[in-house]
Amino acid sequence: MVSRERRGLFVNPDVQSALAIEPHRTPGIDWSKRTRSFPDAGLPHIEKVSDWASYPYPFLAGQTDVRSFPVRAWQRALRESLYHPHVFPSLQDSLGVDDPMLVDAIRRQLLPTRGIEADVDEILITVGSQHGLDLLGRVLLGRKSVVAIEDPGYLDARHIFTRTGASLRAMPVDADGAIPPDDFRDIDLVYVTPSHQSPTNVTLAMERRLHFVQRAGHARTVLVEDDYDSEFRYRGQPSPALKALDPTSDVVYLGTFSKFLSPGLRLGYLVAHRDLILELAQVRRYELRHPPGQLQRAMALFITSGDYHRALRRHRESLQQRWATITAAVERELPFETGPFPPGGVSLWLTGPDGLDARELTVRARDEGVLIEPGDIYFQTSDASARRHFRLGYGAIPTRSIVPGVQALAAVCRRLMG
Repeated sequence: MVSRERRGLFVNPDVQSALAIEPHRTPGIDWSKRTRSFPDAGLPHIEKVSDWASYPYPFLAGQTDVRSFPVRAWQRALRESLYHPHVFPSLQDSLGVDDPMLVDAIRRQLLPTRGIEADVDEILITVGSQHGLDLLGRVLLGRKSVVAIEDPGYLDARHIFTRTGASLRAMPVDADGAIPPDDFRDIDLVYVTPSHQSPTNVTLAMERRLHFVQRAGHARTVLVEDDYDSEFRYRGQPSPALKALDPTSDVVYLGTFSKFLSPGLRLGYLVAHRDLILELAQVRRYELRHPPGQLQRAMALFITSGDYHRALRRHRESLQQRWATITAAVERELPFETGPFPPGGVSLWLTGPDGLDARELTVRARDEGVLIEPGDIYFQTSDASARRHFRLGYGAIPTRSIVPGVQALAAVCRRLMG
């Protein structure tokens, strides 16, 4: 484009004449043949409805109610991060070094609540826990590696580990959490979600926690603990983190701010042996340099001001009310046996009777304004029995909408089951 004084913008005549001389006759690149393929190409994906907030009954896990976000406190932290003495760490190129204020806040105020002690060189800031898993896969795994993963389990972790070329070994899940393998010696990495197993939400029993830590330590197997929502327990005391039980400091711990504050923030942290942190930081440096400096400093200010813990308490109380409301409604309204439900997390895992197709239920429920998630995608082998499962999240739906939403879902279930 060229500008002409007091007339406006016009097409550049040189470009216009060149296009007229040489019309576009050459076909473009066939990108489907130029892009590389990955081993996880055949795996299903967690699908999200982009306009989920417009539905009256969004029972979705992984989303939060935006009205619960501490807007004023977060704005205050963002604003303060751009004034002295915080502006320099917010805006500088740190060459891959994390914000020391955020690392110290995590070390002093967050990890002790999980029974974890860590030095500053044992913590790495990530762009969410998924990023931490990707770093671990790229540094620790290859085509000859074996990874033990929960079944059903976190689908994105299955994608990440499969992309490394590693072989996956299923660990079945029951009411006490993941069942540990009999022998860890030929397993390179074990991935577990002990606080609230993803997606069933059950808590890993203490006996099994000790079994995982002890057997993995003896076999020199890397044990990865994804502690994505341990803050949300509504009855009883939370169980200690696996890393808190580990005398060798070799357990890798993943934490995130996404499940509490907002999935859009994409900020988390990884705690591991300092030698592993050095390797992970080197890979991260040439991947994305470092997580945004202002976001790190704002989070540090948010935590140290006390706003983080105040917002967490309010959010936990709100989720506890939703948990009580949805569990009572599900047990009362759904036309098949349910519960008892684990006292925590942000979703319910439901198993319908034989013959119930949760995929069909998902489609029909959506037509009635109810969004749920089919459960078969979380199994390594999806068969007819896997299609009986589905998931109800309650982190994004308003409390007042839970009961009518469950009633609408129950009506669809009755029609589907005849």
